[in-house]
Amino acid sequence: MGHSMQVKVRANADAAEVRIFANPDVWLEASAVEQLHTTATLPHIRAAVGLPDLHPGRGYPVGAAFFSTGHFYPALVGGDIGCGMALWQTPLKTHQYSAQKLEKRIGSQEGALPEALQAGAYAELNGLLQQASLPIDASLLASSLGTIGGGNHFAEVLALDHLYEAANALQLSAKTLYLLVHSGSRGLGGAILRAHVDAFGHRGLAANSPAAAAYLQQHDLAQQFAHCNRHWIAQRFLHSLRSEGECLLDVSHNHVLAATYQGQSGYLHRKGATPSDQGIVMVPGSRGDYSYLVRPVAERQEALCSLAHGAGRKWARADCEGRLSAKFHASDLRTTRFASSVVCNDKALLFEEAPQAYKKVDSVVATLVDAGLVELIARFKPVLTYKKGAPTCC
Repeated sequence: MGHSMQVKVRANADAAEVRIFANPDVWLEASAVEQLHTTATLPHIRAAVGLPDLHPGRGYPVGAAFFSTGHFYPALVGGDIGCGMALWQTPLKTHQYSAQKLEKRIGSQEGALPEALQAGAYAELNGLLQQASLPIDASLLASSLGTIGGGNHFAEVLALDHLYEAANALQLSAKTLYLLVHSGSRGLGGAILRAHVDAFGHRGLAANSPAAAAYLQQHDLAQQFAHCNRHWIAQRFLHSLRSEGECLLDVSHNHVLAATYQGQSGYLHRKGATPSDQGIVMVPGSRGDYSYLVRPVAERQEALCSLAHGAGRKWARADCEGRLSAKFHASDLRTTRFASSVVCNDKALLFEEAPQAYKKVDSVVATLVDAGLVELIARFKPVLTYKKGAPTCC
């Protein structure tokens, strides 16, 4: 493993502290570093951290955390409020399920939830909707509940590849399959952000103001909906596999929370940054790479109690098909180096989410280990990755 690099910048007594965690093997795009430093100059920002999965976003970097005082910035959270990872352990035996058998059993996961799940799912959704007024129609939320969405979201069936800890408190087993779900609040978070930007632009909201209270109420509901959505995605997959499962973790990496840093009270924004103070977490690679289960080392405030949320993009989405189409047919990208299958009925998305478009997760995780931010628990490899299936028949 390489040595982690930490870059700390303080221009003057009033400037925000900026740190970047990345070892020499991690690809860091100059525009992402520039975005991090530019965002750190916003009023009220006191500290900024770039994790090894740092990459450019729409105006603000992804794979970053920011601490502010007196104000917080909804735009730093972005539109997918509550996006996160949930890991489920199943009793399904690895030797009984090939990628092809899983693909056939899972079928399409698009459209409305299976009838057997609808009563429980919609009852939970209705309970959430009583909590706040939202800038989105409830029927749209109901139709998207239990669906993955586009972009980098996925559900993936995994097999344990390597166990790093002799003491296995989680009773992880190479004999059974796991299900990893990465999704968020679907259209809800985007609607909340658009309403905020329409009213306030990209300005921060003063703490304890009516506008701040209104946003935080909607933000918290979006977080709950994202958690609910991941739960029902998992239940949907387990239902298709005629199985049950146990949720080992469910952690959000897009949010703003009240926090304390160096004795100051304020707000911690995470944009594609996994909390290190909420238990074990998963750091997934691309669909053609490993994923790591790690135990965070608590109270690492120099990293704003945050970790990489994945491998991080290396190429812009618009560049992927041009870079890859001369070397690969779409069909080539539906099988990985692990002989795992990729279910994706969207050719553009298939290229955009190709493994080549992402950083190597080993380098990202090595940075976290070398910086003393995590301890390794286990490494998993993909068996089947589900991005987008064929539209369901009417």
